[in-house]
Amino acid sequence: MATTNIWQQFKALVPEGVRVVATITTNNGNGTSQVELQDGSVITVKGESVAGGQKVFVQNGEMRGAAPSLAQYEVEI
Repeated sequence: MATTNIWQQFKALVPEGVRVVATITTNNGNGTSQVELQDGSVITVKGESVAGGQKVFVQNGEMRGAAPSLAQYEVEI
């Protein structure tokens, strides 16, 4: 049943958790992978669907899918 609460409808549009782009360093063979974040730190995430060296989206400690390899710029405001 669809909710008529406007706040709940708005929250449904925004994904929960932070989504980051990381680079796969190793697929562990047990359903997890090692990924390197943009700051150089390495974490373990769930999922092995993307090959090593490729970029992925990581959300809530889980691989969400392949990410495009695009140029990235950081701007301080």
